[in-house]
Amino acid sequence: MSNTSMTLYTGVTNDVVRRVAEHKNRVGDGFTNRYHFDRVVYIENYEMIVDAIAREKSIKGLSRARKIALVKTVNPSWTDLLSPSS
Repeated sequence: MSNTSMTLYTGVTNDVVRRVAEHKNRVGDGFTNRYHFDRVVYIENYEMIVDAIAREKSIKGLSRARKIALVKTVNPSWTDLLSPSS
């Protein structure tokens, strides 16, 4: 996920629609609420949670520049991939 400042957040969930709604509605008081993540700019789906967690760790280990390059491979305009208008 990202915000208007192009800050990046990487996470894992078993219910992406619910989790995105939580981010957009600023549920909680942590990092995601403080930086108001309001758009899904990159997403990968996995059948096995262990694979998803391994990929999350891999992405979190990338430099910011490599994360941005990864996003741009599928979403060069950084639009919200889950928005009905996208």
